[in-house]
Amino acid sequence: MSNQDDIDAMFGGGGPTMSSAPELSAIYDTVVEVSVVLGTSTIRVRDLLKLGRGAIVELDRKIDDLSDIIVSGRTVGRGEVTIVEDKIAVTFREFTRVNG
Repeated sequence: MSNQDDIDAMFGGGGPTMSSAPELSAIYDTVVEVSVVLGTSTIRVRDLLKLGRGAIVELDRKIDDLSDIIVSGRTVGRGEVTIVEDKIAVTFREFTRVNG
């Protein structure tokens, strides 16, 4: 799949490309926040306040489950958490269609 196919999959596809719509070129320079959610947990405030250094909070995902990838507050796909040099990274594995 090409990069444009990936973008189309994330944002509904079929839209104009940079070459066919030069007025959209400014959009390609827009900065967006990308977050990766490893998992979630629900906890009572009283239990949260009891947590200390070394405490473990169990999440709702297994170690091999894909993590949610969120761009500007919208889930756009799922990926596998990896290590690149000394940084945490994510490899896109699935893209979610975004409608509307």
